Amino acid sequence: MTLLRTPLYDWHASHNGRIVEFGGWEMPVQYTSIVEEHHAVRKAAGLFDISHMGRLTFSGLDAEPLMSRLLTCRVDNLIDGQIRYGLVCNEAGGVLDDVLVNRLNDMNFGLVVNASNRTKIVAWVERLIAEIDHEHRARDLDFDDQTLETAMIAIQGPKALSILSRVTQSDVPLGSLKYYSGCPAEVAGCEAFVSRTGYTGEDGFEIIVAQDAPETIALWQRLLDEGQGDGLLPCGLGCRDTLRLEAAMPLYGHELGEAVDPLTAGLAFAVKLDKPDFVGREALLGIKDQPNRPVRVGLRLGSKRIAREHTEVFFGPKPIGLVSSGTYSPTLEQSIAMAYVAADHSSIGSTLEVDIRGKRESATIVPLPFYKRAV
Repeated sequence: MTLLRTPLYDWHASHNGRIVEFGGWEMPVQYTSIVEEHHAVRKAAGLFDISHMGRLTFSGLDAEPLMSRLLTCRVDNLIDGQIRYGLVCNEAGGVLDDVLVNRLNDMNFGLVVNASNRTKIVAWVERLIAEIDHEHRARDLDFDDQTLETAMIAIQGPKALSILSRVTQSDVPLGSLKYYSGCPAEVAGCEAFVSRTGYTGEDGFEIIVAQDAPETIALWQRLLDEGQGDGLLPCGLGCRDTLRLEAAMPLYGHELGEAVDPLTAGLAFAVKLDKPDFVGREALLGIKDQPNRPVRVGLRLGSKRIAREHTEVFFGPKPIGLVSSGTYSPTLEQSIAMAYVAADHSSIGSTLEVDIRGKRESATIVPLPFYKRAV
């Protein structure tokens, strides 16, 4: 399989980015060290190339009804510029992807999807569009995958607002943007859509630009130059994972997948079962009333050893669950993990054990998220 490259690939390769395959793309996992980049985001700011994320657009009179059928969340009450977290489910209620939907205006929506799921979601959308066509009526809908024609950059951390504001012009001051909202803007001379969103647990912004590689690199470099005195660092996928895990944000392929439903995953806030038309609703109505479903919990380990994905969780001699993600937290300086465990062993404060390569380690259930920034 030929791997894709973002418009910033040459910059990453020439600035000591350690390149790995991720979701069908060649992406930097780190530049210096994961810990250094992690601390930069928590204490100052980090700059991420997230152009591998899928960017889909929908326009026309049928855009809103299609989005409503596609997503578990409501879209009919979104206001212009508002963004919402939602899920795409199959008929059995399994998660095909977790996404962000944004409303630009009455008939224009955008969808950001995970890189590894982009082609799957595009095919799923095309299937739903075919259902409209099968109704033998005129369709007013334009659907486009703009991933390869655009770039996406995230700036995250307590100094992100200050840095980005210095190179951005917009009708809406960035500081007045609410969390999960966005607006058109000009960033370092590039036309962009800027949203106050992120995947790190910190305040920050994500920027979508329709630019070729040289202009995207110039924008990236301008942001780095502007933030140099503030401690801004380029960051790779490595610290993106440790940051999101501290913030207890689920990752597709770990906490989420087609074998996991969003209610069991603890994402009921993004599932509107009173909305009658989304795919998977009937299955989720049945799942909602099932007793003793597994529960996603946070674990704090008693040692610095890391409980990786698929590590078994025990209560005494009894296996009661599996770790979905684990790491050593640079912020908290302790090993943490998320796991799915039996409901009757999911209480906060419960002491369990994890089996790490044949040796048991104690693990205590703690509230999620592990880390929450000061407001």
